[in-house]
Amino acid sequence: MTAVPRPGDPVITPALVAEHGLTQDEYQRLERMLGRTPTFTELGIISALWSEHCSYKHSRPILKTLPTTAPYVLQGPGENAGVIAIGDGLAVAFKIESHNHPSAVEPYQGAATGVGGILRDVFTMGARPIAMLNSLRFGSLDTPRVRYLVGGVVKGIGDYGNCVGIPTVAGDVMFDAAYEGNPLVNAMCVGILREEELIRAKAEGVGNTIMAVGARTGRDGIHGASFASEDLSHETDAKRPRVQVGDPFTEKLLLEATLELIGSGHVVAIQDMGAAGLTSSSAEMAERGEVGVVIDTLKVPVREEGMTPYEILLSESQERMLVVVTRGREDEVRKILTKWDLTAEVIGEVIADPVYRVVEGDRVVAEFPGTRLVTDCPQYHPEAKESDAIIALRNRDVHAVPERAEERDPAWTLTRLLESPTIASKLWIHRQYDSTVRANTLVGPGAGDAAVVRVQGTRKALALKTDCNGRYVYLEPRTGGRIAVAEAARNVACVGGRPMAITNCLNFGNPKRPDIFWQFKEAVGGMAEACTLLGTPVTGGNVSLYNESPIGAVYPTPVIGMVGLVDDIDHATRMTFSAVGDSIVLLGEPTNELGASEYLAWIHGLVAGAPPRCDLVKERALIEVLLESIRGGHARSAHDCSEGGLAVALAECAMSNREFMFGANIDLSTWKKLPLRALLFGEAQGRAIISTSAPAAVLAIAAHHGVPAQTIGTVQSAAHGLHIVVGDCTFDIPLGGLSEAYHEAIPRAMRRAPAETVSSELAAGVLS
Repeated sequence: MTAVPRPGDPVITPALVAEHGLTQDEYQRLERMLGRTPTFTELGIISALWSEHCSYKHSRPILKTLPTTAPYVLQGPGENAGVIAIGDGLAVAFKIESHNHPSAVEPYQGAATGVGGILRDVFTMGARPIAMLNSLRFGSLDTPRVRYLVGGVVKGIGDYGNCVGIPTVAGDVMFDAAYEGNPLVNAMCVGILREEELIRAKAEGVGNTIMAVGARTGRDGIHGASFASEDLSHETDAKRPRVQVGDPFTEKLLLEATLELIGSGHVVAIQDMGAAGLTSSSAEMAERGEVGVVIDTLKVPVREEGMTPYEILLSESQERMLVVVTRGREDEVRKILTKWDLTAEVIGEVIADPVYRVVEGDRVVAEFPGTRLVTDCPQYHPEAKESDAIIALRNRDVHAVPERAEERDPAWTLTRLLESPTIASKLWIHRQYDSTVRANTLVGPGAGDAAVVRVQGTRKALALKTDCNGRYVYLEPRTGGRIAVAEAARNVACVGGRPMAITNCLNFGNPKRPDIFWQFKEAVGGMAEACTLLGTPVTGGNVSLYNESPIGAVYPTPVIGMVGLVDDIDHATRMTFSAVGDSIVLLGEPTNELGASEYLAWIHGLVAGAPPRCDLVKERALIEVLLESIRGGHARSAHDCSEGGLAVALAECAMSNREFMFGANIDLSTWKKLPLRALLFGEAQGRAIISTSAPAAVLAIAAHHGVPAQTIGTVQSAAHGLHIVVGDCTFDIPLGGLSEAYHEAIPRAMRRAPAETVSSELAAGVLS
């Protein structure tokens, strides 16, 4: 059978091809595959499936260098979500994805539908979602448009997750001018299942039926995948209709219906209609099963009259699934969906012919040969070359930067750093999320370096964290990639979790630029090194390229979503001091490093210098010390040193819990020969602070693993403040001012122009 143009379809012209994002070479590749001129519907299908968002045409060869296996990995990359076993027949499904471009033009719906999509990726594996995380990047809060974006994104995440009833338990939020024109909105979901409940999106069984279940199909989100594969521009707002519209209440119904469907045994495979909608879900399921499929667009339940096959296939309407059903059990599937007030209609079947065929009744509107629709997408190997300008920045002697006059008092510097939105308390953000629904959250947002969520019916818990410092990756991509993985692992270990595996969301600029592709290759290389040495394989993720606006590319930001296992809920550990008289032990050592620090960026407005070194062998040893100290009952609190350095970490241990603050006596004289600002505010890696009533035990554990460790002080009452001694220098810093700076920075900034007062004209623009 041969596809024929529909009456009224536009003629295929070079301009139309370009409008669909295909190069001339790609269009000729399509013609060779078909042996003829494509129909308009076929052009639309290819524009979606060969978009960067769906095909990974610039990144796939690089991604193959990542480690993806371990004895406990049940499902690695290539499915809706990765899955690892955690013992006792239980497994964890998890995934992170981006919704950057939609959130840039419609922050509320962009963020909300990002949450909805990642939820579906997890429950289509047969897992019940138990936790949500997010990783967000914005420009300066001094900019009205950025405040509008922050307000909309946070509300969208909160409203959707809260309505579905899944706690948002952790994440990371950073602010930098590099993200001014292109925010990053990455959403992660984690779910629990029994190993035997695992189901995959693999179409099998010739004669089995294909059913569309869930919400009806509308015209929202058409070409969303292609939109996600473009640079943002001044005309971006015209693409607002490509942003999907979510309904969390329907999502909740679909979640329950899907899990019941999987448990019923009536379904062979199931996949979310995410990016590229029905097109990608049906084509990818067929390719995985090495079978053919036929889809009849007249049978797809729609909510708008007159929808064409092109629109039906490319719609990204939310809360929809594609299900392969064992023939003869269609009525049972309908009963389950009807019970949950959802539709379920047969729209096609699995066929023996190795073709992907779309019909509109008796008319064939698209037909491709076998799996080639997915496997024959082009692959590119762009030039990779580091920017000379970045090399010059990295080589700059940042120690030569003169101190400001105010810095004669380190208390001023520390207070100013605590006002940096990247460091400051994110309570204004996470208080809009329900972090305790389902009553399994043991350590929630802001309470620990990672979240801890109990696995019901067991003594186990999951330690969950997202992390990445894009500034490090910008200045030295390989080191930055290593640090992203290592810091996420440290965070998980600080709450008592053994790091097990990661998912990643690789946010970069235009890969056709040699400097951007260099960043991508090097960052992934650093991630691979860290994952290999730390034993945390990659189970899947998302690549988000073309994160650029007229002001330039974002920092390269390979966000790491880390999952760890806490073997006993009693080991869940928080970050704050909690008992007067406890000793404070520093694991690891300060260094002379100051490059790429928040101190330079926030205090001096300078992004320069080499990021701190990352010794992965030492990082692995530090993780062992943290876990052994926690499991031995020796650590009352644990907190890693990261943005802002040692002084900021100590301040956070003292007053990040505003209701229960503690002071500390600190003596850092051992390192008095280091420059004071490097000692206090440098961001040397491989460090953590433990408060303990058994310092000798912690020091012995550290010595056994070869980790430098020293008792640097004791916990005091809040009235004592922070008393820091460095040789002949002594600093007494009251907690009141530190707490005010830390806890009020973001609320104060957001009060300048709440989202609802920003004009529609400003909200519509890409630039402030």
